[in-house]
Amino acid sequence: MMAGMAQDHPIFTESIRRIREALGPTALHPLEQQVLERLVHSSGDLTLGGLLQFTPGACDRGLEALRSGAVILTDTAMAAAAVAPMAKRTLGTQVLTVLEWAPDCAPQGSTRTAVGLERAWNDLSGDRSSPLLLIGSAPTALERLLDLVAAGAAAPSLVIGMPVGFVGVAESKRRLAASGLPQIRLEGSRGGAGLVGAAVNALLRAASA
Repeated sequence: MMAGMAQDHPIFTESIRRIREALGPTALHPLEQQVLERLVHSSGDLTLGGLLQFTPGACDRGLEALRSGAVILTDTAMAAAAVAPMAKRTLGTQVLTVLEWAPDCAPQGSTRTAVGLERAWNDLSGDRSSPLLLIGSAPTALERLLDLVAAGAAAPSLVIGMPVGFVGVAESKRRLAASGLPQIRLEGSRGGAGLVGAAVNALLRAASA
């Protein structure tokens, strides 16, 4: 059952009840189920369960990192905005975006988010709990993270990899799947800021329960 909060509105509670009823039995662990329910609640799409993938223990890794004070790093301001209210209501987790490190203009052959990700990772992946990384819009940032880890950089505590779209998205998701990193991944072209926010919000709720 999804972790409840005193501030939950009755409409939200009823929505989750109906989602759970519509989904029927699943083979997911309870925390994975909560992530799925939040994704469906945010999107209105009951078919997302067929696209949602977890590496073993990924949700528990994310939970442990959040409770240890890990920051949440997003690829866009929209994703950060989707997470910040829940972060404030629960653990007070710091929510940052790679755009805070990004150059004003994209360098030739790259993107602002990719450059911002590399700079942010150099600053954030030091001696504290490694960040949780949320990618909802920028496959180039996900690719850069995977390059850094392959070159020996610290791995994220958890990657929520749900870039949306058609250019570079499928390739980045396949590479993430093969990376062995702890991850929550949405296959196909679907994704976006709202969905990565929903996924980590489920973990924040559980971490504060």
